[in-house]
Amino acid sequence: MSAAQAQQLLSALGTSHILAFFLVLVRVAPLFVIAPLFSSSYLPPQVRSIVAVALAIGLTGVADHGQQIPDSVVALFGLVLEQLLIGGALAFALAAMFAAVQCAGSLLDAVSGFSFGAMLNPLTGTQDAILTQVYTLLGTAVFLALGGDGWVLKGMGRTFDLVPLTGTVRLRSVATGSIGMFTNIFVAALELAAPVVLAVLVTDIAFGMLSRVVPQLNVYAVGFPVKVGVALIAVTASLPFLGGWMGGQLGGTVGGALRELTAF
Repeated sequence: MSAAQAQQLLSALGTSHILAFFLVLVRVAPLFVIAPLFSSSYLPPQVRSIVAVALAIGLTGVADHGQQIPDSVVALFGLVLEQLLIGGALAFALAAMFAAVQCAGSLLDAVSGFSFGAMLNPLTGTQDAILTQVYTLLGTAVFLALGGDGWVLKGMGRTFDLVPLTGTVRLRSVATGSIGMFTNIFVAALELAAPVVLAVLVTDIAFGMLSRVVPQLNVYAVGFPVKVGVALIAVTASLPFLGGWMGGQLGGTVGGALRELTAF
């Protein structure tokens, strides 16, 4: 495309429509930087950029309808900050849900002894043990099976109805909601890991009583593999409940993020 054709295309689109596109892109971008799956290291940065631009192009027509974008630098800077805050709130809500799943895996690794063999988690790029990787990968699979990616994209589109491009976001409600999500991570992780933690705790108590009865028994040598086996059996038995838990959390996460943006 020549410079003259590009200039003609920009003139046909209009300055307001172009500014609206960039504001939509700013709101969409945090998903591909913060939110798990969308920001996965499996996706090259070029692919994430292309998907973000394509999504912004698709949403611009809806977001720009009836909006008058100001062309002053100060007003545009304020709008850019608001779009980052809105997109970041939705992305952080999704990240908090996945953080709870990963935290549950880390807790189980600690109580069962798998933390001794930490490996590199390919999704997060961090050094995690076996159960942390299992829960992260399984949580991602359940998220996709439930259509979570579609829920998140619909939620992103819904934000333009709740808070238009030139609307005002309530900073206090967003900050309060984000703090609540952050503090709820460990509680959600305990809910998810409770059956396995309880099974391992009962096993530890049983071996503690056994060491009193048979002092000659090497509790560490015998108990460690038994505790690992009990943890694996309990994890296998509790994994089917992960789907229902994530389904409830996903609806609450996206809905909660949207409520933050409109709460007084």
